[in-house]
Amino acid sequence: MYCKNCGNQIHDDAVVCVHCGCPVQQNATDKACAKPKSNALAIIGFILSFLIPVAGLICSILGARQADTDGGKYKGLATAGIVISSILLAVEIVLMIIAVFYWSTVLLFVRWLLELFA
Repeated sequence: MYCKNCGNQIHDDAVVCVHCGCPVQQNATDKACAKPKSNALAIIGFILSFLIPVAGLICSILGARQADTDGGKYKGLATAGIVISSILLAVEIVLMIIAVFYWSTVLLFVRWLLELFA
């Protein structure tokens, strides 16, 4: 006979699979033998946090919520995505503010030069 969980061959009279530890009986259900679900939102959010921080932040937050309902699986990955996205988003905002001030200063200087020599 074969284990329904791992597929390995086991003895016909076995009560528990010797390979994975799951019960072999027809009506037995064991939560420890259930295959873990992956949290796609947490994984995608973590990857996007490096590429597109806003999208990474949104996906990581949704992944963290899903991890709460799934029993905490991938919660750390979702949290890392939230932290990385937040930091990179803050850095991008600061760089945009600096760029605006820089170019406004350059444009004011050019305008001043044009008025000076006109």
